[in-house]
Amino acid sequence: METGSGYSMSEAIAAIEMRDISLIRDNKQVLSNVTLEVHTKDKWVILGANGSGKTSLLKIAGLHLHPSSGTISVLGHELGKTDIRKMRHLVGFSSAALIDILRPSLLAKDVVMTAKFGALEPWWNSYDEEDEDIALSHLERLGVMNFANRTFGSLSSGEKQRVLIARSLMSNPKLLLLDEPAAGLDFPGREDLIQSLNLLANDPIAPAIIMVTHHVEEIPEGFTHVLLLKNGAHFASGKISELLTSENLSACFDMSLQLNNSSGRWYAQLSIG
Repeated sequence: METGSGYSMSEAIAAIEMRDISLIRDNKQVLSNVTLEVHTKDKWVILGANGSGKTSLLKIAGLHLHPSSGTISVLGHELGKTDIRKMRHLVGFSSAALIDILRPSLLAKDVVMTAKFGALEPWWNSYDEEDEDIALSHLERLGVMNFANRTFGSLSSGEKQRVLIARSLMSNPKLLLLDEPAAGLDFPGREDLIQSLNLLANDPIAPAIIMVTHHVEEIPEGFTHVLLLKNGAHFASGKISELLTSENLSACFDMSLQLNNSSGRWYAQLSIG
């Protein structure tokens, strides 16, 4: 059964709803009245130039940064009216910043398992066979099951990113946040990651996803919606198939761009002539 908005009753409660989000840091306006509503089956990408506020908005969505004003609800639980620990348990956050924090000698499967308790080491908590099975299943979903017993430090940058995404799924979140997961990867690593994200996006049991990037080439085929940010403000948002156009991208990045789609993948280049 569908609601008037086109979503089924099971999707009627948004995975996350952010209303009029503003952020001021060091007397600088980072975000201005940004609104975003993501439903449980949605797969969003946030696009914008460097400094447009993408990562700040993602950190606010992950409840790691408090907005200067605005409201945030995760599955109907409003920030300020619900225990933030309960809200954070509903959100998985994957960032490359964790690579430099995790002990290189940890096994990949332990990197994933420790997320059950929000820990970085397995020493202080007990894990059972079921925990290991769950961790292995997430590694398999991301195409890195073969590296389960490899040390984290021995993996390539792309393999580490996929292990971190598997880690962010360990708590069975209802919303998965990805902060520029393909940044700094070589071509094979990027393509392997994008293929894994495409499979995840099309997995019927996958959570809602929001991914930050400033490269349209990094948008997996299975993603459904896009938010364009410009100078910290909402520029445009909607279905990728309708909103991601040469005109909108050019206006968002303040340069003449030609956008093309081939076999479900996007490519942009400077418009000539």
